[in-house]
Amino acid sequence: MEAQTLIFSVLFLVFSLGFLLRRNNRKLNLPPSPAKSLPVIGHLRLLKPPLHRNFFSLSESLGGAPIFSLRLGNRLVFVVSSNSIAAEECFAKNDVVLANRPDFIVAKHVAYDCTTMIAAPYGDHWRNLRRIGAVEILSSHRLNSFLNIRKDEIRRLILRLSHNSSQEFAKVEMKSMFMDLTFNNIIRMMTGKRYYGGGVEDNDEAEHVRQLVAEVVGSAGAGNAADYLPVMRWVTDYEKRVKKLAGRIDEFLQGLVDQKRGEKEKEKGNTMINHLLSLQESQPDYYADQTIKGIILAMILAGTDTSAVTLEWALSNLLNHPEILRKARAEIDEKVGSDRLMDEHDISNLPYLQNVIHETLRLYPTLPMLLPHRSSQDCKIAGYDMPRGTILLVNVWAIHRDPKLWEDPTSFKPERFEKEGEAQKLMAFGVGRRACPGSGLAQRLVSLALGSLVQCFEWERIGGEPVDMAEGKGATMPKATPLQAMCRSRAIVGKILDGSV
Repeated sequence: MEAQTLIFSVLFLVFSLGFLLRRNNRKLNLPPSPAKSLPVIGHLRLLKPPLHRNFFSLSESLGGAPIFSLRLGNRLVFVVSSNSIAAEECFAKNDVVLANRPDFIVAKHVAYDCTTMIAAPYGDHWRNLRRIGAVEILSSHRLNSFLNIRKDEIRRLILRLSHNSSQEFAKVEMKSMFMDLTFNNIIRMMTGKRYYGGGVEDNDEAEHVRQLVAEVVGSAGAGNAADYLPVMRWVTDYEKRVKKLAGRIDEFLQGLVDQKRGEKEKEKGNTMINHLLSLQESQPDYYADQTIKGIILAMILAGTDTSAVTLEWALSNLLNHPEILRKARAEIDEKVGSDRLMDEHDISNLPYLQNVIHETLRLYPTLPMLLPHRSSQDCKIAGYDMPRGTILLVNVWAIHRDPKLWEDPTSFKPERFEKEGEAQKLMAFGVGRRACPGSGLAQRLVSLALGSLVQCFEWERIGGEPVDMAEGKGATMPKATPLQAMCRSRAIVGKILDGSV
C-alpha cells in the first residue's frame, strides 16, 4: 500500500511538473521589448529616473510602441503610454483583474503589510477601506465640514505673503509655503492641530513629520531595483532603511491616535481621528488601530506633497504666461469682485481657473507613472498576453503629451479645455476602481488656493527671466528648482488685514 502511494505521488509530481513546464514555456504573445535583456537582471539597467521620460524614450526607440514589456529581475512589466489602451483595455475591460497592487517593499513595511487603502490588494478588505473613505472621510458632507480649515489656512498664507509686499514687489519662495498649506490642511483635518506657522513653525515635531513624509515619498514608486531582484535586498540596505522608516512612521501615527483617545470628552473636536475612534467604540474589530493608522497615513501621503507640487507647477506656468494670468484674474474680478475673498462655491463659476488647473495636471501630473497595478490572473491587453502577476505601469505623462490626443501638446494652453469632453481625457488621478479617492479634496484645495493667490496679489518673475520648468527627482515629479517669484498685495489684502473681508 505504501509502495502504491509512493508511485502515485511520484507520478503526480511528474505530471504536475510537466504541466508547469509546458505552461511556463508556452509561447506568449508579449508586447515589443527593448533588446539585450541580460540573464537574471533582465532590463533592470534601464530602470533609470525619471521613469516617465526614460520609458517614453524606450517607447520611441521601439517605433512609438503604445505598449511595451520589460523583464525586470523576476518580474514581467507592461508599460502603457496610450490613452485608449489604458482607458479601454486596462481600466474598463480588465479593471477587476488589474485592481491589485504589487507587493513592493515600501508597501509591505510602511503600509502595514499592504493593508492600507493605497496598497491593499483588491478584495473585501480593500472594499471596506474604500467604503470607509467614501462615506466617513471623503464624502461631500465630511469635506464641507472641514471647509473652514481650508479657508483659514489659505487666509493665513495670504497674510504671510503680504507682510513684505503691501507697497512694493517682494521676493517670495513658494515651495515651502505651499507645503505648509497642504500639511496644515490635512493634519488639522486629522487632529485639529497646526504644525507650521502660528508660533510653532520649524519646531522639532513639525520637522519630524515633514522628514517622515519626504522619506516615504522618496522611497516609494516603481523604480527600486530591490523590488524586482530579491538578491538586492541583501546586497543593498534599502529594505533595512525602509523597515526603520516604517517603525518611525508607526510610532508617529500611534502617538496621534493615543493622544486623541486620551482626550477628555470636552476636548474632543471635529477631527477625522475623533470620528474614527467613535466608530471604533461600536465596531472595535472593524476600526482597529492599524486600520485608523493606515487611513491617516494614506491621507497624509496622498493629500500633502501632491497638492503642494500641483500648486507650484500651476503658479510657475502662470508666471511664464502673463497673458493667461491676466485672463484668470479678470475672470475672478468679474465673477467674484474685490469686496470679498473667493469661496469654494465660486469655483464652479470660474471655468477659466479650472482650465488652468486642468492644463497644469495635463503637463505636470503629480504621479506621472500613476501607482503600479498587478494582474491577478491571465488576461489580454491590446491583443497581447498578460500573464498573472504582471506589473502594469501607465505613463500618464506621455499620454498627456500625445500629439494624437492633444493639439500642440507641449504648450500650456488652458483654452483647449473649453472644448467639451477634453477634461475627461485626463488621467492625473488614475482611472477605474483604483483611481484616487481624494481627488475631490485635492481639486477643492488647489482651486481655492490658486484662485485666492491670483485674486489677492500681483505676480511677476524675478528679473523677467522665465521660470525654470525642469523636473526634479521624486515619485510626485517636483520642480528641480523651488519656485521663487515677486509678489505685491492688491487692495483686497488690506481689507483682509483690517478684518472687513
